Formats: sequence, structure tokens, C-alpha cells
Amino acid sequence: MSTSHIKSAVEAMVQPYLNEHGFELVDIEYVKEGSNWFLRLFVDKDGGIDIDECGRISEYVSEQLDKEDPIKEAYFLEVSSPGAEKPLKRAEDVHKAIGQHVFITTYEPIGGLKEFEGYLEAFDGENVVVRIGKKDHTIPYAKVASARLAVVF
Repeated sequence: MSTSHIKSAVEAMVQPYLNEHGFELVDIEYVKEGSNWFLRLFVDKDGGIDIDECGRISEYVSEQLDKEDPIKEAYFLEVSSPGAEKPLKRAEDVHKAIGQHVFITTYEPIGGLKEFEGYLEAFDGENVVVRIGKKDHTIPYAKVASARLAVVF
């Protein structure tokens, strides 16, 4: 089974449980590091997620994976918070981040820049507006390569 099929199967398996308990599945990674495979689930909720909640989710996911067995090779399961620099994977995530400090990269230069770090001022589904200093930068959403929350020091 391909990496994308594994990620889709795991998402379908865990999403109902997460929804029922008020959690959001931020991302799933299935990666090989050295000789080991890792299945990582990044989970969050309003107000943040704690270690006990990650433990309960991990137990549930482990039981489901044992039952359905979508992964044939040995792997390590990790469940954690996405951290302070949470990735903004979906349009819905970007919309929720309005008013927060973000870091966005683009596939090609927009106004001479490919990296934008500032406050997310607006998002209408087609364009993202990031304020850097006193200037607003409008970025077509289709040109966004990656977006995440950014910590301001």
C-alpha cells in the first residue's frame, strides 16, 4: 500500500473518534527515517491538547490499527500536538488563523518574494493578505506552497 493510501486509510479510521471527542486531525505523516518507519498523527483542539489526551488517542489508534492492519511493515506510532507553529494545511485552517502571525511560502515569487512572515489580515478563499510591517501583501491562495503559524520573538 502506498504512503498516500496508508495516510488516507488511517485518516478514515481515526476521524470519527477525533470528531466525537472534539479533536482536529491537523496532519498525518508516514515516513521512513533511517531503517525505521514512523506513523505520526498531529492532533489539536481549541485551547490545545495535553499529553494525557495524546495518550488516549494513541491507545485508540493503536487498537484500530491492530484490528484493520493497513500497514504491513513494522512502524512506530506517535501522536502529538502540532506545536506552536501549527501547519495550515486546509483553507479552513487559514481562515481560522486570521489575525495571527503566519509564515507562508509560495511556489513562485509574488512581488519579488517567495516567503512572507507577518499578520494574516484576510482570506477570502482565493487570496491571502499578509501584513508585513505597514504593507499588505496579497497572495493568490493557489500559489501558496506552505503556510503555518509563526512564533513572534
